Amino acid sequence: MILYRTADGLIVVRENKAYLVDESLDELVAHLDLFALLDDRIRGGKAAEPVKAASLLAPIGSQEVWAAGVTYLRSRAARIAESKDAGGGDFYDRVYSAERPELFFKALPQKVVGPGAAVGLRSDARWSVPEPELALLIDPTGRVVGYTIGNDMSSRDIEGQNPLYLPQAKVYNRSCALGPGILITREPPAAETRISIAIVRGGEAVFSGETTLAQMKRRPQELVEYLYRDQIFPFGCFLLTGTGIVPPDSFTLERGDIVRIGIDGIGELVNPVA
Repeated sequence: MILYRTADGLIVVRENKAYLVDESLDELVAHLDLFALLDDRIRGGKAAEPVKAASLLAPIGSQEVWAAGVTYLRSRAARIAESKDAGGGDFYDRVYSAERPELFFKALPQKVVGPGAAVGLRSDARWSVPEPELALLIDPTGRVVGYTIGNDMSSRDIEGQNPLYLPQAKVYNRSCALGPGILITREPPAAETRISIAIVRGGEAVFSGETTLAQMKRRPQELVEYLYRDQIFPFGCFLLTGTGIVPPDSFTLERGDIVRIGIDGIGELVNPVA
């Protein structure tokens, strides 16, 4: 089943049938068994009109968004290349092979955009790319209760100047997109689950790529365990799990581009660039 946040409230969809959900997303995430709760709402709930794309909002309540870096070999190679002049090649190689993952804060809810809303480019960046990622929804106790699509917008030239500039390269207004909905399931996505991206400019694709979760070096639960060490998340949180698709060094996003990210079983997240 997939949970959507819309202008009309929360709606859960299963087998192409939609049902209204009265609770807030914060209340749902805090529930002891979210899957069972939504299953109950479907069995005895109020039918809703089909979800309209124009009504979709970012599927987030009061949750923070965090992110993991260098979890795919392709990401490791890109980070090494972009930071070679700053002496960061060995730095990122160590991150990839270390026991402790790279984790960083990404966004508060008010900086997150949903389907159809524009992601932003930093005004002082010259080299910007989207990063298509599987996003975990984690409850306050550290259990993964859902999955959605994330776009971790990144200013590669800023991060490449110095790894200490990572917060500026990653954290700014409209630097994160989530959606279109949250897959609520008891089983994690299979290793062969495909992640794809297409960037359209002037009606033509200027970059496309795909990978699978099998290429991810670290298990999602491993990332969650490190994130929740000595942390509290009263409303739960989202965790972006890293990207395995990186455009060539010659590519940078432009205003007016359309970014389309798909993950099998979840759907497609589409955002213009502004």
